[in-house]
Amino acid sequence: MKRHFLAATAVAAILAVSQVPALAETTLNVGMAAADVGQLDPHRATTTQDKPVVSWIFNGLVRFKPGSASLEELEPDLAEKWEKSADGLTWTFTLRKGVKFHGDWGEMTSEDVVYSLKRAADSKTSSFASDYAPVASIEAVDPYTVKLVLKNPIPALLGIVANYHGGNIVSKKAAEALGADFRIKPVGTGPFSLAEYKSNESLTLNAHKGYFRGAPKIDKIVYRFIPADAARDLAFTSGELDVVYGRQDQRWVERFQKEAGISVEVVRPSELSLLHVNQTKKPFDDIRVRKALAMAIDSKQLVAFKGAATAMPPVSVVPVGYLGTNDKAKLHPTDAAKAKALLAEAGYPNGIQMKVIQTSLPTMLNSMQIVQAQLKQAGIDMQMEVVDHQSWHAQIRKDLSEANYYSAARFPVADVYLQQFFHSRATVSTPTAVTNFSHCKVADAEIDAAASATDAAKQKELWAIAQQKIIDDVCAIPLFEQLQVWARRNSVDWGYKFEGAMHLGPVVTEKTSKK
Repeated sequence: MKRHFLAATAVAAILAVSQVPALAETTLNVGMAAADVGQLDPHRATTTQDKPVVSWIFNGLVRFKPGSASLEELEPDLAEKWEKSADGLTWTFTLRKGVKFHGDWGEMTSEDVVYSLKRAADSKTSSFASDYAPVASIEAVDPYTVKLVLKNPIPALLGIVANYHGGNIVSKKAAEALGADFRIKPVGTGPFSLAEYKSNESLTLNAHKGYFRGAPKIDKIVYRFIPADAARDLAFTSGELDVVYGRQDQRWVERFQKEAGISVEVVRPSELSLLHVNQTKKPFDDIRVRKALAMAIDSKQLVAFKGAATAMPPVSVVPVGYLGTNDKAKLHPTDAAKAKALLAEAGYPNGIQMKVIQTSLPTMLNSMQIVQAQLKQAGIDMQMEVVDHQSWHAQIRKDLSEANYYSAARFPVADVYLQQFFHSRATVSTPTAVTNFSHCKVADAEIDAAASATDAAKQKELWAIAQQKIIDDVCAIPLFEQLQVWARRNSVDWGYKFEGAMHLGPVVTEKTSKK
């Protein structure tokens, strides 16, 4: 009798357990203002829609503290610790043990770190190769120790090994095995791994349960591409999206700040918008024409259109708040009459026509349309060929446009911005190309001297001189600085205070949760 009772009790217990509902999968739905992904190879990813996803998939040797864009708050990531020699030329990093790559790609070791950093330093495989020009050697001392030797000390060395741009560590085995497919089949060590890609529709990422900081609280991220502002806003207000890339204008911020249960987050670093003028294209090889272009543009009007909640006037050709920004730089004054006079002096009394390739990304297109109207007032007829964002990125790097409106945030040191946008080594369509769309070379000497300067005051002085030379030569015209705008439902908790977004979006960590 006792045996029958125990058996019946066991059966009842099994039935009871089987009837307990499984825990619901937690999915974070994110909406991005883009038609499709560019690519997710972290050494190539530069576009606004790609960078947030890269931050969820990859780690660096060090990382920006989640929610912060401060150089003062860099902290250990894949490296447990590091030390540098007295002369600042040799850096030794001790790696965490037991860190697993996504899938079946094994443990991360110094071999992967050396491979990744050398890959980041190669212009054939990286958009950030110029950042690594001062690096003399990278070697694996043992499976968990990496030594990096510099040719000369550089500003903020930790920046090129951080979880940002070239500092992201990839699986050597995966990158070599997947080849070109790595761009949409990335393998990292981060809290989320790519599970599915639907062209022009979405990315799905799954939690990396073996993440070295602990399994994420979010089980899945669905990252949807919704280029139309109205459609994206509707998806957010209807509850289809938990997080949305916001429009960078005052009215959008004010509207969603009034919505119940929604938080709008306006964060730094700002993206500096510049109009890069191609000096190799006539008539822009004439400094008078370039100056006319600069004087026809009214940055205050652009800031007013965007709104004070999200935009600021520019101070230089390097963003506000970077180490070395020349906030006392003298920009060209707005003066349409003077611009017309300069064109006439250059031999164009009836004005000029120019052709540019422009992205269809709404937040950039509407700004360029204002610039177009301003230039018209000075007799400059700017014709725009509007293409999708991915095609735009490809075409402007082929030196096809007479001017390029480009918005960017970079590692917050003047050296990085100057090296990538204004040094002749970075000129597009050259073997060492980065993003020098103007073919600028006027400040090469100061940029190089500042990069190797050991005296901080002298370094800042050289950066300031370089910026003024670039402004005077009209390599690029500062338009405005744009803060980043995101909105989330209050059911989403980032797990940190979201004040900075070096990755152009919120970092979804193992601590991020959704009620």
